[in-house]
Parts: sequence; C-alpha cells; structure tokens
Amino acid sequence: MKGKETGSIACSALAASRSISGVPLDPHALNQRRADQSALLVLQGIAINAFLALVKFAGGILGHTYALIADGAESTLDIFSSLLVWAGFRVAARPPDADHPYGHGKAEPLTGLAVAVFVFVMAGWIAVHAVREIITPHRGPDWWTLPLLAGVVITKMWFSRRMARQGEEAGSTTLGIEAMHHWSDAVTSAAAFVGIAVALIGGPGWEAADDWAALFACVVIAFNGFNMATRALGDVMDTAVPESFEREVRALALAVPGVLALDKVRMRKSGLSHLVDIQIRVEGELSVRAGHDIAHAVKDALVASVPHRISDVTVHVEPTK
Repeated sequence: MKGKETGSIACSALAASRSISGVPLDPHALNQRRADQSALLVLQGIAINAFLALVKFAGGILGHTYALIADGAESTLDIFSSLLVWAGFRVAARPPDADHPYGHGKAEPLTGLAVAVFVFVMAGWIAVHAVREIITPHRGPDWWTLPLLAGVVITKMWFSRRMARQGEEAGSTTLGIEAMHHWSDAVTSAAAFVGIAVALIGGPGWEAADDWAALFACVVIAFNGFNMATRALGDVMDTAVPESFEREVRALALAVPGVLALDKVRMRKSGLSHLVDIQIRVEGELSVRAGHDIAHAVKDALVASVPHRISDVTVHVEPTK
C-alpha cells in the first residue's frame, strides 16, 4: 500500500513538472534563442570594429602615429575572429542529432579558444612592429589623435561591459571571452593615448613614446589572452561547475516528492547549457514504474529551472538501504 501511495505522489510530481506554465519544456529551443541573441551581439561588435578600424587607420596615417595604425590593424583582424565566434554560436545552437547525441555545444568554447590563440598572435605581431618603429626615427604624433583615442576607449569599454553582461545572462563562455577581447582593444588604445600624450609633452626626442606604449599594451593583451584560453579550456575539459550551482541542483532534486536522498551529482557545461548526471535514492518497495516516474519528475524539475540553463539530465535510481 505504501508503494502505491508513493507511486501516486511520484505521478503527481511528474505531471506538475511537465505542465510548468502550460508549455512543454524545450531546452534546445531556449538554447537556440540565447545563441541567436548572442550571435546578434557579436555582429554588432563586428560593425563597431569595422567603423573603429577606419577611424584608427585615418588617425594613424594623418596623425603620424604607428600606435593607431597598429590598433586599426588589430580591429580589422578582430572582425575575422568575431566572425568565427558568430559561426561558433550558429553551430552550438543546433539540437542533438545522430552524429552528436549530446548536441553541438562544444563548438562554443572551441571558438573561444581560437579567439584566445588569435589574441596571442596579434600581441606578437604588434610587438614586432612596435620594436621596428622604436628603432626607426620618425615624426611625432599630432595632438588631435588624443580626443580620437579617448572616444575609441570609451566606446570599447562600453561595449565590453555590455557583452560581458550578456555573456553572464546567457551563460556563454565565448561571449565573456569576446568581452575580454574588446577590453584588450580598449587597453591598447588607452596605452596609445598615454604614449601619444607623453610624446607631445616631451617634444623632440620622445617621438617613440607611443610605440613603447604599444609594446607595453602587448604584455597586457598577452596576459588577457592567457585568461581567455584558461576559461575556454575549462569548458572543453569539462571542469566542475561552481559548488553553489551544484548545491542549487541538489536542492531542486531533493524537493521532488519521492526523492529520499542523493548520491552522485555530476555536471558539465556544453555550450550555453549544462548536462547533469544525478543519482537519487527512493523507497525500496516502489515499483519500477513509480521509480521511473520519480526520475522523470527530477529531470523535468531540473530542466525547468531556466536560470540554471540545464538542457538534459540523466537520472539513476537506487533503493534506500
């Protein structure tokens, strides 16, 4: 009798979890929506980079400052890295298929890793050309390049923060990396601003100050690239999720009627969502069907937790000892 009552509770929990908001749960559709929003933001970043590249090239050539020309070249190449990120989002949003039963989420951190490598290459490229400019006598920069650079820095910092917020909301590692990339561009431009200011204040003999500033910015960019690579590799290597996240998942599972205890809870990030492998303990006298219903209730409860961005759950049922 006890087993029948618990089985009834399990069926009620299952029905409730599957009727949240009266709409069938579709985590892959939610991932698609978040990926589309993220891809749109990346395209906006591409448009900003294209405009700023033109401004930097014009300012560098007319204002006689290599730091701005190098900055413009970096913005131009950033367009291609951002296109790679955009393509990564399009692939990551695809639902699971026969060849990829766990989905295509790994495309997202892989593109983030590619961007990190790209940042390293750009840091080296700028450094080489900055050294060449330092050892080559040249004319000093013009004063009007300072307000131009100030506008570039403000624009990049604003967009970096916007992209970082979107990355946190979408649970996207790659958007966070792109935000860091835009922040690196802001650092490069800020360094150029300082270097040009020093060259203008110092006068003759200080013409290479902006080139030294560009060289210093390369160190900052390379360090930022290391942080980008670390974040991307964490997702690729299935690094454990934060303990606070695991505690929330455990609390959600334990709240499902019929779940008496939990054993293992393992989670890994896949693109914009997480995959969960959880082991629950139920009353040993339950029928197979009742235990199956409780397992489904746990899965539906976790998938329904939209803020957690869980797309799939594997539930293992064990009897209490």
